[in-house]
Amino acid sequence: MDSEQLREYGHRMVDFIADYYKTIESFPVLSQVQPGYLHNLLPDTAPDHPETVEQVLDDVKTKIFPGVTHWQSPNFFAYYPSNSSVAGFLGEMLSAGLGIVGFSWVTSPAATELEMIVLDWLAKLLNLPKQFLSKGKGGGVIQGSASEAVLVVMIAARDKVLRSIGKNALGKLVVYSSDQTHSALQKACQIAGIHQENCRVLEADSSTNYALRPELLQEAVSRDLEAGLIPFFLCGNVGTTSSTAVDPLAALGKIAKRNEMWFHVDAAYAGSACICPEYRQYIDGVETADSFNMNAHKWFLTNFDCSLLWVKDQYALTEALSANPEFLKNKASQANLVVDYKDWQIPLGRRFRSLKIWMVLRLYGAETLKNYIRNHIKLAKVFEQLVSQDPDFEVITPRIFALVCFRMVPVDNDEKKCNGRNLELLEAVNSSGKLFISHTALSGRIVLRCAIGAPLTEEKHVKETWKVIQEKASYLLRKLDMKYVNFWGPPPIAIT
Repeated sequence: MDSEQLREYGHRMVDFIADYYKTIESFPVLSQVQPGYLHNLLPDTAPDHPETVEQVLDDVKTKIFPGVTHWQSPNFFAYYPSNSSVAGFLGEMLSAGLGIVGFSWVTSPAATELEMIVLDWLAKLLNLPKQFLSKGKGGGVIQGSASEAVLVVMIAARDKVLRSIGKNALGKLVVYSSDQTHSALQKACQIAGIHQENCRVLEADSSTNYALRPELLQEAVSRDLEAGLIPFFLCGNVGTTSSTAVDPLAALGKIAKRNEMWFHVDAAYAGSACICPEYRQYIDGVETADSFNMNAHKWFLTNFDCSLLWVKDQYALTEALSANPEFLKNKASQANLVVDYKDWQIPLGRRFRSLKIWMVLRLYGAETLKNYIRNHIKLAKVFEQLVSQDPDFEVITPRIFALVCFRMVPVDNDEKKCNGRNLELLEAVNSSGKLFISHTALSGRIVLRCAIGAPLTEEKHVKETWKVIQEKASYLLRKLDMKYVNFWGPPPIAIT
């Protein structure tokens, strides 16, 4: 790498990205291209000779951008946010520039030790129990996603049980969660060899705002024990994907402990909010958990990927995931003087991701981050109020954080047609290019989701989004009225 060429190209790239952010609202939020569009625009083979940066960036503008959904747009309200920031971007740039592969301490001591330090910082901001800190038997590690986090702790829990009762008992192991738990848990079960018939997906409903009922869990566990099965893993949620439901961690944790199950808490989205003292209550009971996960890349101004996982027993991870061929052996590792994060994850290689979260914490500070989250929650309250004031709409679940679940109300109590109408509204809103929202299903009802959390979103964007939704809904309702008139004919004329 030529340093002067890097300086020249780096300046151009930073200018290009800065200009992108400056004009981001001019793009359709959701890409409107058709499948396969890019195959018609790019050549079939790689170039034989070098091209210029200008040529490449021109192609980004004319060929790549049309196929980009703009996650950092202030009008992006789908799924959950995936935050980018100046600090996160700089950390990513620094990590790429250093180009290290920090799988063990000796490969770059700073990479390992900085990760331990910043994970401890975050654990203290969240007021996690001391057992999750690196000073003792526990500690934190950065995974690529919450999907990886739940997989590694499930493997750790599986092997911990099988070491004591024998590997032939794999077919008896049972996993528990609510039906609101992310599909990543199902995938983890498939990879970890847990039989599908041993995955207990327990129904949650509106009576608990879609939180898992402890008595339902206890009943399922008791039935499995009577059948000779082995309950071994429970996943609780703080901020489910569909509706930000919060499971009662303390009550679930007691059941898990009583039955010697590994208790994992998935707070991928809402964990960030819990650095605010007024929202810390939502992880009360985390002291009963064996592992806890939140995604800094969702709502913590840290560029993807940066999923934070804490465990109380690092030995459970390393026993399940260690591999130490001769070519990786070194004095520090052999003497058990250091942490080797290769043994806390699925792959061997790993990037210097802690630089991103370190830069975010240092350049913004904890108080700025708390206020950043509070502002999004405030904006969500504004949107919730707008929905509540319109008789054609209803809020479906109580808003806890910065997600509002809502829908057009059914006409004549016809839920099936109501579901279709809300999907029509979703399509109409998103195809406008002005904003992007997503949907889910709760108790058989199609529900629209407005998740506020993009760094550039302001109150004006929230109000404009609601205006677009109302306009599209009004059009659909007028169409419905026209169908009614066409079916029944014009109203009778009064004779005087």
